[in-house]
Amino acid sequence: MLVDFNILPPESRVWIYQANRSFNEQELEEIKVKLNVFIENWTAHGSDLQSGYTIEYKRFIVIGVNQSMSQATGCSIDASVHFIQQLEKDYNVDLMDKMNVSYKQGEYVAYKTLTDFRKMAKDKAVSKNTIVFNNLVANVGEFKENWEVPASESWHSRFVK
Repeated sequence: MLVDFNILPPESRVWIYQANRSFNEQELEEIKVKLNVFIENWTAHGSDLQSGYTIEYKRFIVIGVNQSMSQATGCSIDASVHFIQQLEKDYNVDLMDKMNVSYKQGEYVAYKTLTDFRKMAKDKAVSKNTIVFNNLVANVGEFKENWEVPASESWHSRFVK
C-alpha cells in the first residue's frame, strides 16, 4: 500500500540506496513509476505493507515501511532487494554498494569509495564538519534527524579528526 513517505511514523523502518551517480530527469520519472508499482504491490505473507519512498538529491532512493501495520519479512525484503537490483541493471547504476561514501561539497553531492574518502580525510580534503549522508539510519525519525550530519556525528567520524 503506497502512502506519502512524509506521513510514515518516525519508527517506520527505512532502507537507503545511494547511487554512484545522479539520475537525470527522465530516469527519475521512470524510477518513480516503477517504485509506485512495486510498492503498491509489495506484501509480506499476503498482507499489504504500508510503504512510501522519497528520492533525494537525484541519487538516494529511500524506502520506508510502517512496521506497526505489517512487518517486512525476509521474503518481502528479498523482493525489495531484487527490485533495486533490477533498477541497477535498467539504469547501469550501482545502488547496493555500502562501501562508498556520499558527502556534500557545497550544494553538490560527491561520491567516493571508502578508501578514497579515508585518504581525503587524511589529506584534510574533508573534515569533521563535512556534511555526510549516514545511510545506516534505521527508521524515518533517524532519517529526518540524522541522515545529513557533520562527519563527526556519524560513523564517518573514525576517519576525520
